Amino acid sequence: MKNNKMVSVNLLRVIMLMHAIIGLPYNVKGFSMGYYMMSCPMAEQMVQNSVDNALRADPTLAAGLIRMLFHDCFIEGCDASILLDSTKDNTAEKDSPANLSLRGYEIIDDAKAEIENTCPGVVSCADIIAMAARDAVFWAGGPYYQIANGRFDGKRSKIEDTRNLPSPFLNASQLIQTFGQRGFSVRDVVALSGAHTLGVARCSSFKDRLTTPDSTMDSSFAKTLSKTCSAGDNTEQPFDATRNDFDNAYFNALQRKSGVLFSDQTLFNSPMTRNLVNGYAFNQAMFFFHFQQAMQKMSDLNVKPGSQGEVRQNCRSLN
Repeated sequence: MKNNKMVSVNLLRVIMLMHAIIGLPYNVKGFSMGYYMMSCPMAEQMVQNSVDNALRADPTLAAGLIRMLFHDCFIEGCDASILLDSTKDNTAEKDSPANLSLRGYEIIDDAKAEIENTCPGVVSCADIIAMAARDAVFWAGGPYYQIANGRFDGKRSKIEDTRNLPSPFLNASQLIQTFGQRGFSVRDVVALSGAHTLGVARCSSFKDRLTTPDSTMDSSFAKTLSKTCSAGDNTEQPFDATRNDFDNAYFNALQRKSGVLFSDQTLFNSPMTRNLVNGYAFNQAMFFFHFQQAMQKMSDLNVKPGSQGEVRQNCRSLN
């Protein structure tokens, strides 16, 4: 598996180098493919290097980078507001209870430092998050997808804004409504939920499912979750049996009534989303294709123009 991943990563590097040589359609004045072609042509390679190094040391960080993109974009758009540290006058998003378990900040810092040494004041932190999430998906065995760049870093990060993050206790209808308000389709909701093929959930986010009999949960799996929670609220439970591999095992788990979160299992329980779950469980290639499209849409969510943002010198603080 490690050798296969290295071959894939090397192939990605060749593709990215070819893009830098032959070019992609670009418009340096706006959000676009090839945005850094002239101003910092190796920016994507430098982000890839940081992701490679980090995930070789700790493959579990792939899930953290994908989750970081989601938690950033879903609030004020993809503007790196999740990276800003709190100050004496403001409690930032990253200190919200919903974000305390986020991981991967050091990877973004490392990529930003390398890029600033080469192209100071050019590449935004928001673009680095989007690129790092894309590269983490690919590293873990998932699909590679192209993203536009040219996001600007936001100047607002407030803990109260995180109330807009979807709760792990939402049912399918509520998820569809919440995502729909941001332009996502039902198919996008199910495909994006498939990111839970990577990573873990903490007991505090699913223990309420264990207090009463739940016909939507496999009885043996319920015992597994109960055993996990016996060690405390912060104990972690993998979403599926291949927590570091990007595949369709998550959807197979939902079919077996073994979804960890209520918001996971509801996708199989609801007639609005069950066919999509079954389709992705049967056809991994279809899941990958739809996930690519949904992640491109997520990465483009409410991108700020330059008049509303900046390119931070340090991702953790405003200029």
